[in-house]
Amino acid sequence: MQVQLTNRQQHILWATVRHYIATAEPVGSKTLLEEYNLGVSSATIRNVMGMLEKVGLLYQPHTSAGRIPSDSGYRIYVDQLITPSEVLSLQVEQALQKRLKLEDWSLEALLHGAAQILSTLSGCVTLITMPQNSAAMLRHLQMVQIEAGKVMLIVVTDGYETHSMLLDVPTRDNGNQPDVEVIDRELQIVSNFLNSHLRGKSLLELANLDWTELDREFQYYGEFLKTSLAEINRRNFTPANAQIMVRGVSEVLRQPEFSQLQQVQTIIQLLEEEQEQLWRLIFEEPEAEEAGKQKVTVRIGAENPLEPIRSCSLISSTYRRGSVAVGSVGVLGPTRLDYENAIAVVAAAAEYLSEAFS
Repeated sequence: MQVQLTNRQQHILWATVRHYIATAEPVGSKTLLEEYNLGVSSATIRNVMGMLEKVGLLYQPHTSAGRIPSDSGYRIYVDQLITPSEVLSLQVEQALQKRLKLEDWSLEALLHGAAQILSTLSGCVTLITMPQNSAAMLRHLQMVQIEAGKVMLIVVTDGYETHSMLLDVPTRDNGNQPDVEVIDRELQIVSNFLNSHLRGKSLLELANLDWTELDREFQYYGEFLKTSLAEINRRNFTPANAQIMVRGVSEVLRQPEFSQLQQVQTIIQLLEEEQEQLWRLIFEEPEAEEAGKQKVTVRIGAENPLEPIRSCSLISSTYRRGSVAVGSVGVLGPTRLDYENAIAVVAAAAEYLSEAFS
């Protein structure tokens, strides 16, 4: 959401979110004046809160109540107004290192232990996916034109398993497509390029090719192939029996947001019976990480595509073996959660598990 806020407006939004996270009670201008050093009068705070409500960052659950953050308000809070706690990140790392000595733990026990520590530190439901087998390597890749505008992408693994996907080739910038013979020749050249760069690599690396090395005349295929390779990987190599370790359900369900029995039941059903949907969501490959920084994805409320958790926030990150994402770690809680701490906990845990698996 593109909303430009002044420093004063940011400060009052920050204070409102902080207070609501701590108390679960709607916030009024008098409360903010008494508890936060905002440097302005109650009337000014009230006016700013009214403006924040008009642009959709706050709302009143009842006409006589104070205001609480909307999903959009939380989004600005997360993106612009907080810094994940470095102190907590260090504490999480130390707790994991102290309690989980790698040489003494089996793989499953290691992940169970990490999940338990995270649920305790975050107060949220913790989700850790079992690592995926990254041993399957690409043996051959071929792109074949089936008919005008249709291409079959064929992937053969080192175990001689074959996977295919029918793709629609997008129209070029000029609105025209070259002759069939020209496209056949281009597809062969691009297939050769892909084989030379991808043969012997993990299937989980398919979408990470450096397309800047593709000759200028074939750059047209770059973004199209990047998206298609990610999709064929997601369709064919996501296990049907994807397993997610779940911890901390009883703790988070004590929160007032989960007082409705029906809502609780739908969340528990998702966690217990529909894990493949959840697996696909939290194992989604994040964008390239900044140097030395663990990439964390934060989905707030309605940003979650799964209906049972659209009143929740889901914070996740992948853990890796070398440069390859093999699993994910996340926390699930109400939108009213301590984002600074939750983001720090997830980032630290993903970093620790990456070190363990590498």
